[in-house]
Amino acid sequence: MNPEIDAHVRLDTHPTHPSAVQAVLTGSQARVALMALEAADWNVAATNVLVLARIDHEEPYWAEDAAKQLIAEGIAVEITPQLREAMDEEWTWANYPMPWCSRNEIREVSNQAQKIHDDIRHGQLLIHAHAHDGHTTVAVGTYLGPGGKSVYLHGEDHLRQVADTFDSPAQALLAFEKVHAAEMRPGPAPLTDTEHAAIEAPSVFDVTAAKSEPSRPGPETVPLYLADAGDHDALLDTFLDAHREFERWRTWSDETTHAIHESQTLRIERVHETPAHETAWTVAAYETPVSERMWVLTATGATPAPVLEELLNHLADGEGWDTTIGAPVDEKTVTAATRPLSDADWKHTVDGRWIRWTSPAGDAGVRFDAFTAQHHPSQNLATWTIWAGPDRDRPTWTVTASPHTPSSLLADLSETLAHDTGLRRPQTAGTGHKTSLFTSPAAIPAVEANAAASRSR
Repeated sequence: MNPEIDAHVRLDTHPTHPSAVQAVLTGSQARVALMALEAADWNVAATNVLVLARIDHEEPYWAEDAAKQLIAEGIAVEITPQLREAMDEEWTWANYPMPWCSRNEIREVSNQAQKIHDDIRHGQLLIHAHAHDGHTTVAVGTYLGPGGKSVYLHGEDHLRQVADTFDSPAQALLAFEKVHAAEMRPGPAPLTDTEHAAIEAPSVFDVTAAKSEPSRPGPETVPLYLADAGDHDALLDTFLDAHREFERWRTWSDETTHAIHESQTLRIERVHETPAHETAWTVAAYETPVSERMWVLTATGATPAPVLEELLNHLADGEGWDTTIGAPVDEKTVTAATRPLSDADWKHTVDGRWIRWTSPAGDAGVRFDAFTAQHHPSQNLATWTIWAGPDRDRPTWTVTASPHTPSSLLADLSETLAHDTGLRRPQTAGTGHKTSLFTSPAAIPAVEANAAASRSR
């Protein structure tokens, strides 16, 4: 039949992955086909190129299913001979542990495993811990969102299944620890070879050419709070390489990296590719692995890397995130946190519920919300706000912290704001501004973030 939509999809085998399938889209309405394939869990690999890569090696079957759906929508589909051969091939898993299953039943089991894989990849299923039970990998996690159940997972790749469910993360973790305490490790297990291959398949088509940037004026020395944001990802990588007590995992959608301290009482989340004014980092501390938050701190995407470095180095001291949840936030606490600002002659004012410290040039400040600290001390609301930019109502970046954030940590940040300098590369008219890390002295990048764990609280 003549297609009703001006879109053409050519399905072919993947050039390097043994079972993955690629789709090349053409036509003025190719976007319609792209949206349909994305809804079927195909991944965009380049402009009008998508890839289906699964952990169960059933890509030809699901590609044929997608082709039928596209044709039903009036989209023209071409299937190459080599892919058609793969679609028609009959095969079985060698040494499959459930030999009583039919081919369709095996496909259903593996598809459920694929759904678990995708839920973890897209950040919908947060894995708290994993272990090896002597035969395979087991894990415990929680589905995020209202009414999300906690689950016990058994197996790897196409054999992973939900073996049990729990009503809360605490209940699930306690049950998991009771059985697997000796082998228990925080976060998800390392990726298997099959998972690696599925994740890397789309990158074969990443043909985006790196464009050289035009020369720009040299960087200028500025107060540290006005420095370039720098490379937050490099900051994280270097820190985690130096501090093995933090275990790293990155969501398979590649949007977020989490780092969990071996004690499981400090969790850090870094959301990659975050707009400058949105939250890119969240740090949360807990009294025990299954307790409520003691305190939480956030930072936006434009926060200078050396400010984050100071934060992360403080956390790496070991006890740098400890605090007492019942202790009141009193005048002594506030004074200790802001003494470096007072010593540097930052302007100190009191305006109703707000206590403020403002830099001599008026381009940075710290604000303390006394009302929230006194009347909502246990709700982890933003009580401290650190900012820099044209004025406090139009900040370039902000850091917020809840009432019980350790005063020693805030004092370290205040010291950095008051006395350190960095470099800022001016923007050139007509070119985009890409930040680079320039510090004085040179900074050693630090930790990243993990707050998805805290969303399950």
